[in-house]
Amino acid sequence: MAKKFNTNNNLYIIIYSIVLVVIVAFGLAFVYTSLKDKQEANVALDVKKQVLAALDIREFADDADAEEKYKQIVVAVDTVSAEKKAIVYTCKLNGEDKYILSVNGMGLWGPIWGYIALNSDKQTVFGAYFNHASETAGLGAEIKDSKAWQDQFKGKTAYADNTVLLSVKKATDIKPEEKPYTVDAVTGSTLTCNGVNNMFKESIALYEDFLNNK
Repeated sequence: MAKKFNTNNNLYIIIYSIVLVVIVAFGLAFVYTSLKDKQEANVALDVKKQVLAALDIREFADDADAEEKYKQIVVAVDTVSAEKKAIVYTCKLNGEDKYILSVNGMGLWGPIWGYIALNSDKQTVFGAYFNHASETAGLGAEIKDSKAWQDQFKGKTAYADNTVLLSVKKATDIKPEEKPYTVDAVTGSTLTCNGVNNMFKESIALYEDFLNNK
């Protein structure tokens, strides 16, 4: 008669645990691999939608519509700094040249980023879109959630005379001479807005050669 394996034995428990862990690990690896291409495609599509949002194109019939609009409008993508995620998107919108600069920084709780569309003069803001990883809802998160706040950037001067000008300040602190390039900060979000200012200074400066090349 075959001897019954003692399932209460420590060796059995250890072997069972190892086998179970290996099976689960292989299962997770398989799921990750099988979904990786789809996940990367979704991330790429989200970036395209954010780029278009800087041009005030935010409504799409479906994902295919977003892809088609991106292909029609974005004519070139040039990486200025892969490490700093500095990218220039050259666009044609209604027959006019637009240049979208990607910007990246740190907010109060985590990364913040955005896309600033410039007119053909490479100075004046045509539109802007910003996003965040973990800013506070109703406060710092307004940099993404409030289109009205983003719309304030339209017509502002982002860069001139080798200087990054674009900034945000409390309305009461904005001097008359600063109005052409300064936007009213999000109420109650001083630290997030400080991060936005730092993001502008550090990121836009990366495009100096591009912006100076008229």
